[in-house]
Amino acid sequence: MTTTTRILAVAFVAAIALIALGAVLPLWLLFTLTKVAAFGLVALGIVTLMRGGLVSFGQGMFYCVGAYVAGLVALHVGIEDVFVLLAVGGLAGGLVAAIISPLVARYRGIFFAMLTMALSMVLYGVLAKSTAIGGSDGFNVPEPTFLGFAPAQAASDFALYGVAVGVAALAAALCRMYFDSGPGLVALAARENELRVEYLGASVFSVTQRNFIIAGTLAGLGGTLNGLALGHIDPFFSYWTTSGEVVFIAILGGYMSVIAVFGAALLTELVRSFANQYFPDSWQMALGIFLLLVILFLPKGFGSLWARPVKRAETQTPGNAKPVSSLEGEAAR
Repeated sequence: MTTTTRILAVAFVAAIALIALGAVLPLWLLFTLTKVAAFGLVALGIVTLMRGGLVSFGQGMFYCVGAYVAGLVALHVGIEDVFVLLAVGGLAGGLVAAIISPLVARYRGIFFAMLTMALSMVLYGVLAKSTAIGGSDGFNVPEPTFLGFAPAQAASDFALYGVAVGVAALAAALCRMYFDSGPGLVALAARENELRVEYLGASVFSVTQRNFIIAGTLAGLGGTLNGLALGHIDPFFSYWTTSGEVVFIAILGGYMSVIAVFGAALLTELVRSFANQYFPDSWQMALGIFLLLVILFLPKGFGSLWARPVKRAETQTPGNAKPVSSLEGEAAR
């Protein structure tokens, strides 16, 4: 069994098991897990950037774009099928990321983070003032259909949960394969030493653009899922605190494992829910303490507990080194 086949098989089995488990879970937990899948997708995009040494505080922009475009298509065009809306939302997020990637890919460190956050806040301001699409109140989204079927409320919640699990499993599998491919390892090498990667013939600028577009697409998918689950979309999707929350999840999961990202999203949602219930005035402090403990004892996130070291991304000796450009060529084949 090839590595690709194994990854896809594991993702398929995991998705089937989680969907089967959802049949016996209460509706409130199905809703929570759908949100976990949505935020996990956005966090997975940030992890893609983190593997290249970058952190975006503006992923809320693509999260919001995906939700708004899909919601407006459902509201005004009349297309309510969940699969079409997911495709529209994901493409919208990826397209916006592709448009602005030549600008942001030139920056690193705090400049990259602040530029992405500034763009996200610009979108928030524009949407909050746009009364034609609800202004700061946003707008409601109609219930999605599933391949032409419009099930009852309980069945619809379960169906949306199943779709969310399927999309998350597929995205996790594809990202794992990308991370292990030539271009994915180039990004990991750029995290350690950009100058050496350039000397080996690869373009860090192109790697950053590619990862940024992938992150935008994943955020668009996550925004669409969460918008459909909530039944409402507003400009707060693009607010900086939304992006910060997803960065929180990405840091908890770390960049070494895609499974850990969704585990971190689940843990964050559970901690927030119970802390908000029992400590309504200080639940943010509980989250902060939790993150601090993880950073102190697991600086590479939960994924470092079981992820295998990626030896191909380590600095090789000159005699055994393989040009990064050749890795990109192999991945293309």
